[in-house]
Amino acid sequence: MNRNSSLPPGKEGAKGITTRGMILTAMFTAVLAVLSQISIPLPGGVPITLQTFAVAFLAVNLGPKYGTLSVLIYLLIGAAGIPVFSGLRGGLDVLFGPTGGYLIGFLPLAFLCGAGSRRRIAPCIALCMAGLLVCHVIGLLFYYHRMETWILPTVPLMLAKDIPTLLVAVFLGRNTSKRLALLARPEERI
Repeated sequence: MNRNSSLPPGKEGAKGITTRGMILTAMFTAVLAVLSQISIPLPGGVPITLQTFAVAFLAVNLGPKYGTLSVLIYLLIGAAGIPVFSGLRGGLDVLFGPTGGYLIGFLPLAFLCGAGSRRRIAPCIALCMAGLLVCHVIGLLFYYHRMETWILPTVPLMLAKDIPTLLVAVFLGRNTSKRLALLARPEERI
């Protein structure tokens, strides 16, 4: 048995990628694809989805390396044309379309949430909020570049949804992460 297999993803040391890490990465990539389909359209064409929740949730569970890898796999699957993006869409036209900046912004969101995942709650939330800010800045700039108009009136609506769901994702993710760690160490179960 690999002595590193009981460590949380992202904490496997110099050994690199573990089988457990690959399985959890694939599982959370699928969760992101499913939650991306829950969508509420907004004026300006940027829908409110549960993607932000899913990205934060998976990153808090997987850490920065596997969390970012999970989002990268999701983006590559979608870029290949598999309909995993919101509204069952896929392809390069979606990834590089007006809302593609938000999709690309999921990478720094995942990295920063993952970086905070093993810290105390306040630094974890602060890093996740920083990731959310970076994601929205990339999304807004990308949208402006593609459409030559700002969607600033919709930002308060997006943030009103994203901030509470990000907090829920952090708290649920930290709880789930502890439970996943226990599954890896059956001898420590009660």
